[in-house]
Amino acid sequence: MMLWRLSRENKTFIIKYLVVSKATKRWLLCFESLPLFFMEPLHFSFIIPVYNRPEEIRELLESFTKLQGNFDYTVCIVEDGSSISSESVIADFANQLHISYHVKENSGPGDSRNYGMARAKGNYFIILDSDVLLPNDYLQVVSKKLSDTYTDCFGGPDAAHTSFSKLQKAINFAMTSFITTGGIRGGKDSEKFQPRSFNMGLSKKAFEASGGFGTIHPGEDPDLSLRLINLGFKSQLIKNAYVYHKRRISWSKFFQQVYKFGLVRPILNTWHPKSERLIFWLPSLFIVGFLLSLVLFVFHINWLLYLYMLYMAVAFVMAFFSSKNLIIAILAVMAIFVQFFGYGYGFLKSTMAIKILKEDPQVKFPKLFFKHVQ
Repeated sequence: MMLWRLSRENKTFIIKYLVVSKATKRWLLCFESLPLFFMEPLHFSFIIPVYNRPEEIRELLESFTKLQGNFDYTVCIVEDGSSISSESVIADFANQLHISYHVKENSGPGDSRNYGMARAKGNYFIILDSDVLLPNDYLQVVSKKLSDTYTDCFGGPDAAHTSFSKLQKAINFAMTSFITTGGIRGGKDSEKFQPRSFNMGLSKKAFEASGGFGTIHPGEDPDLSLRLINLGFKSQLIKNAYVYHKRRISWSKFFQQVYKFGLVRPILNTWHPKSERLIFWLPSLFIVGFLLSLVLFVFHINWLLYLYMLYMAVAFVMAFFSSKNLIIAILAVMAIFVQFFGYGYGFLKSTMAIKILKEDPQVKFPKLFFKHVQ
């Protein structure tokens, strides 16, 4: 199946020579509905960096073999300095998928995605994390939406597969629920939607204009999204183009992940002042308020603690109805606490260093930055 995109050059020609009367304008709409004459094909290249996770890549490639629809696409795997190679796994799928495999020294996921996009054959890139699985209709959903409403960038949400562990499902709830993230990861849409790189589309034109991802990690995806917006590119959320985000993670790894998310946000706010939002402060306010509620409780002032108990009760009920599992609902409440405390602490620490003490982010937090590899 071939997807077509309207050529700006052809569209300009049509408008210049055909718009003469109201009747002609109606004919123009008819011409725009004939893609074979005035549109150019889109060829998708999936860009997937991997670091020491060959079995993760196996599961992802297996999901590719089950995609519905006759689409012409390629898969570009970038081995980011791994000590455990994925080469033998990729060889198992060589006869089923069009795969290119690249090995480079470690420079982080953002730079590895740039490396892959610079070498990929497609003109529209779909960027995935190695720990996701694709639903069968993923490409059908994406191609239809881009055919109906083309943008040079798009994002899709993440979801939990039925095969995931209880902890994975609980963390997925904490990371995606409106009650925790406010829809940032896939609940709200606009021409300025900021995709996340576990499930993100980017045209070759947008990649070349922006230079792709920066060297910060995490945070390279909102940084790129904001730079694209400043360059005039439009983005959109494709709500039904979700991926199953497996997140092979423990409590300690989850805390470190959200802690780093908190660290990078003040840095991004400094780079992109117009992106700063009150909602970024909420996890920090949450932990300060919770600690205050415990102090007040000692002095028999209970109302603030009761508000936290009410919030957690609502979260528990939502998680239970979402998962139909009591254990997952309990773990989800725990995950929310870990998420808020990790992010909130990181955000306050980084705000103090970057905003108040005016320290250099790369000097203060060197582990958040990778070197660039040609």
